[in-house]
Amino acid sequence: MATVRASCPTCGDLELTTTDLRLEICSDTGGSTYSFLCPNCRLIVNKQAGPQIKELLASAGVQIVRWDLPAELAEPKQGPPITYDDLLEFHFELAQESWLQHMITRN
Repeated sequence: MATVRASCPTCGDLELTTTDLRLEICSDTGGSTYSFLCPNCRLIVNKQAGPQIKELLASAGVQIVRWDLPAELAEPKQGPPITYDDLLEFHFELAQESWLQHMITRN
């Protein structure tokens, strides 16, 4: 088990083992991050992992989690973009007691 140096934004530099870290790699873009739970403050820390760090962590035996971008990103977009007025209108609709019934019958 290898020792890895990392830093927590609250506690500073730490020494962790490879079992303390997780490497997340996007299958679609190849982008990657690594994360760990700070043993001192218990904060979950997420950091970008460039190609060199990704290779180093993977070769050290850090757990690799692969994930895909949501399929909705590839869907064709139709209609105009949502505006601030649309958001305000939706906010006020949700403030009404019968908002769900109104949304169901609206279309």
